[in-house]
Amino acid sequence: MNSEQLVVYVVDDDPAVRDAFALMLEQAGIHACLFSGAEDFLAVYQPDFTGCLVLDVRMPGMDGIQLQRALAERRCTLPIIFLTGHGDIPMSVRAIKAGAVDFLSKPVTYSKLLASIRAAFIEQEMRHKASKPNHEAKARLEKLTKREREVATLAAQGLSSKEIATQLTISYRTVEVHRCNIMRKIGARNLLELVRVVRESGWQHI
Repeated sequence: MNSEQLVVYVVDDDPAVRDAFALMLEQAGIHACLFSGAEDFLAVYQPDFTGCLVLDVRMPGMDGIQLQRALAERRCTLPIIFLTGHGDIPMSVRAIKAGAVDFLSKPVTYSKLLASIRAAFIEQEMRHKASKPNHEAKARLEKLTKREREVATLAAQGLSSKEIATQLTISYRTVEVHRCNIMRKIGARNLLELVRVVRESGWQHI
């Protein structure tokens, strides 16, 4: 991900606010996409959106907090900066706890907005890196045979050797042999390390 791919998505029902933000962001060389409502943004949202979301809390129809929840259900990684003209402290606390990176009161100064957006871009980079599969972990799992991958997946899900044997209709002893081979091939010393490697690989079904 590079800075040219980062976009600020502004969602605010006030056209004057949208226009002001568009001008400020243009002066800073930051690309902006403007939306007049939460439903409009949600209708076009894609998981590969990168950058951050500047979101008004109080809007007709779906409000900002409701949009935040809807995006969380879609596993959205866009950092959210909330805007409010009401100074609603309880609402800001709920938003921050739900993953918002900042909560700004209108009117927002140019310097404060840019500082918050730059911090959000850094947060986006960190989230993007954290969500990418660990290629080293994936390569380690690719050393396994098809049956070993099945055993590793079930073991990482918390199944015991006896339960794995029943599910795969193989003997307990065979499962134990597979587990020993899995640990040796991927360099895991215990089950916790196996679980970590499986999760870092990004493979849900290996």
